[in-house]
Amino acid sequence: MAEVGASSTGGELMKLVHYREVEAEALQEAEGVKVRWVIGPKDRPPNFFMRVFEIAPGASTPYHNHPWEHEVFVLRGRGSLECEGNSHPIGEGDVVFLEASIDHCFRNTAQEPLEIICVIPKEGAR
Repeated sequence: MAEVGASSTGGELMKLVHYREVEAEALQEAEGVKVRWVIGPKDRPPNFFMRVFEIAPGASTPYHNHPWEHEVFVLRGRGSLECEGNSHPIGEGDVVFLEASIDHCFRNTAQEPLEIICVIPKEGAR
């Protein structure tokens, strides 16, 4: 990982790391789902966090909603976006935008891992 310089807030001005170098943590609320906080609290970004989820075949993120929008990019694999009672196929290269307070989850419907990049506002972190 390359980190260069320090900002006025004490964080780094730049972070350069391959996402797989960041430790994957099991998501406690969902069996078969791991998350990598590739830009997280330790990086002290001013506005957003970036996470990479790995969803095992047959697994899904919890069905939930929250008061902030979601920006998601499908890095690899195939699955579905379950949203407000509807199912939408997703695959590598797809982009998803969900408005705030929409019930949703991401489900792996294939035999290989599904990886998605998810950007959230800092207030969305637990």
